[in-house]
Amino acid sequence: MNTTNSNLLQPLTIATAPDSSKPVLEGIQKAFGFIPNLMATFANSPEVLKGYLALDAEWEKTAFTPPERQMVLITASLENGCSYCLAAHCTIAKGFMGVPAEVVAAIRTRKATGDTKVDALVALVRELVSQRGHAQPATIERFLAAGYSKPQVMELLLGIALKTISNYLDHLNPAPLDAAFAAEK
Repeated sequence: MNTTNSNLLQPLTIATAPDSSKPVLEGIQKAFGFIPNLMATFANSPEVLKGYLALDAEWEKTAFTPPERQMVLITASLENGCSYCLAAHCTIAKGFMGVPAEVVAAIRTRKATGDTKVDALVALVRELVSQRGHAQPATIERFLAAGYSKPQVMELLLGIALKTISNYLDHLNPAPLDAAFAAEK
């Protein structure tokens, strides 16, 4: 449900981006083989682009595995209603992280995955996002009982913050979905 001006900012190219964004976009191009439209939109503000990527770099250092991190990002994007990020992270989870398609489908449809640890992770993220940082003690206890640590409760906030930034940008200024993510629309 987008009611904001979709023409606020346009995705930029390396040639049209501010000078401070150009090397960052070049790095994204090299890493992904293309520049996702949301990153190209972030390039309108070099500070936001660099800040987002710095937060992402710290998120990558958390105790969560790469597949778990993608499941957190999928869940946050789903709860925040961001179809762009949902498609992107479902593509990454299935195509590059080895998350089974049925697990991704269960998360997207808010059903149990059948994996106690994944379900505890998804439930806590879902609750934290939907309740604006509040979680029931029982939800946290299920997360801990599933094998996660107390510091990981706090680390979830990093992933949620990361997705909130990109989800909200896409709400304010919807980016065209990249062809690479179209199968997960």
